[in-house]
Amino acid sequence: MKKFTGLLLALCVNGLAVQTAMAQDEGTALVPLPSLDDFTKGKDGWAFALGGGIEYESAYEGSDEFGFEIDPAGAIQWRKGDNIFYFAGEALGWRGRRDDVWLFEATLGFDEGREEADSDDGRLNGLGDSEEGTEFVLQARRAFSSDWRYWLDGRVITGDNGSLGIFGIGRRFGEQLDGTGSELALVAVFHDSDRANQDFGITAAQSAASGLSQTNMSSGLRSFGLHYNYRHYLNDSWLVFVEGLYERYSSDVSDSPIARNNYEAELGVGVIYIF
Repeated sequence: MKKFTGLLLALCVNGLAVQTAMAQDEGTALVPLPSLDDFTKGKDGWAFALGGGIEYESAYEGSDEFGFEIDPAGAIQWRKGDNIFYFAGEALGWRGRRDDVWLFEATLGFDEGREEADSDDGRLNGLGDSEEGTEFVLQARRAFSSDWRYWLDGRVITGDNGSLGIFGIGRRFGEQLDGTGSELALVAVFHDSDRANQDFGITAAQSAASGLSQTNMSSGLRSFGLHYNYRHYLNDSWLVFVEGLYERYSSDVSDSPIARNNYEAELGVGVIYIF
């Protein structure tokens, strides 16, 4: 599955005095959410983490083919108080906590597009390779309370291949403040016509080459989904993670000849070593 950069990228205690202490206590994450990697362990300065995982996932968005893929994991991070700057694979960004219950994030990333070869069964033959491009992500999360037990999320992803809007509500499980435990989020994804046609549209030329019906997509609801994240420290250096995703496409997307399934899914596990 070709993931959205912003999803790869996917997102406390009352009082100013306590907030300052949280930012400095060893083991305390910027916000205690398993969906947001924080390798700084509450300390200002540099943090380095490297690892990898294996995913069982849809071959491309709308595919009825599934397979395994090995992906790198980890990041280089620099923390200063309530702010973290990071480089993770093909993403460069910043996130910052404000007033205990707000998290803001800005990321410059990369969309690798889709290739005909992504389908082993030849489902994409004649459609050509979609263009790669850069993406800019803006995100805001608002916790219902300073313990980040429940939160709301809004994200805009825009770039060379169109734009997405992602809105979600999530719940964190566990009492840890170090970013471990588990988290479940319900999300709704919207796309503009450029992004919809990039992923699910078929031009006249593609129709002639592939034999699939010409399809012109409009903007609107793309999918509803559930996202699950789990993090656990084995010791001071080793972190294991589990990530799961299920997204159900809207009727407009499901009607596209490219969408062989009306959903996409992913399950991944991996380990990360923190230096």
